[in-house]
Amino acid sequence: MKPTLSIALLLIAATPAFAADPEGCDKFKWPMDKEIALLTAPSLPKLAAGVETPAAPVAVTMTLSPIAEAVLPKPPERRQKPDSYAGFVRGRVPAAGLYVVTISEYGWIDVLQNDAYLKSNSFGGVTGCAGVRKSVRYDLSAGPVTIQVSGAAKNTINLAFSPASH
Repeated sequence: MKPTLSIALLLIAATPAFAADPEGCDKFKWPMDKEIALLTAPSLPKLAAGVETPAAPVAVTMTLSPIAEAVLPKPPERRQKPDSYAGFVRGRVPAAGLYVVTISEYGWIDVLQNDAYLKSNSFGGVTGCAGVRKSVRYDLSAGPVTIQVSGAAKNTINLAFSPASH
């Protein structure tokens, strides 16, 4: 075997593989019983983009638009595939604290307060958990909040917004 090929094979073998999301509802980084119950409830209210959600805890089915046509308050922080979908809802945070945004399918979540992107406190995703795919925690101030979802594969997504159970 030629030395350059041997070195190339060694480098490929030494490269760490990307870890796949864990499988199963019990594999989230924090207890998700409340969010799973919210997202798997029958007949979630359907909301068009830009509509205000009922008070947290709440779960809704968001209607999304093709990313090229979606009118979002701010561009997604992460570049999205051109064939994906996006949308947003507005809500109100009754009291400052740790809140959880959970979605049913793969997607990117941006949370805004005072027209600024918020950095997540923590996040996690799993596969093999019917109705729940990704959950992100944010420290929020009391007042208005905007939740944007982008990068979704279809034109609807279920979203839950609730105070964290810790």
